[in-house]
Amino acid sequence: MDVASGNRAVVTLPTDTQILITRELDAPKRLVYKAWTTPELIKRWWGGERGEVTIAEVDLRVGGKWRYVMTAHGEFEVAFHGVYKEIVPNERIVNTEVFEAMPEGEAMSTVTFTEKDGRTTVAMLMQLKTKEERDGVIASGMEGGVQEQMVKLEEIANSLR
Repeated sequence: MDVASGNRAVVTLPTDTQILITRELDAPKRLVYKAWTTPELIKRWWGGERGEVTIAEVDLRVGGKWRYVMTAHGEFEVAFHGVYKEIVPNERIVNTEVFEAMPEGEAMSTVTFTEKDGRTTVAMLMQLKTKEERDGVIASGMEGGVQEQMVKLEEIANSLR
């Protein structure tokens, strides 16, 4: 897999109920944020290499809802949804996240965008309710999907220059 910036996402487990993903992108944060929050652009990166994103609904305001649906490898649907809790444009987004196949497992996700010298570090902190939920997310193969997503996110942000 070609990585434009030469970087890979780093996944760490700060506590028994948290997953932290960080990735530096060779793109300015205003463009990374735009790609992160614009439905037409989300459809191009969120599925990574794992399928086609068919729905990307974004009501980007506190209390607004979001929902993404992907047809994975043309075989089955994978859907997530949530509610925005905090939005600081180009800086930070806090939202709930629910995998629709397991609706009891709501997580809180905080994404921050930090720029230095035209490069943006995206940090995603996922707070789950239990260690078992956290371990289930890790075991799901999430890391491989995130690696693919970040490569595509970087490409799309750069295409907006």
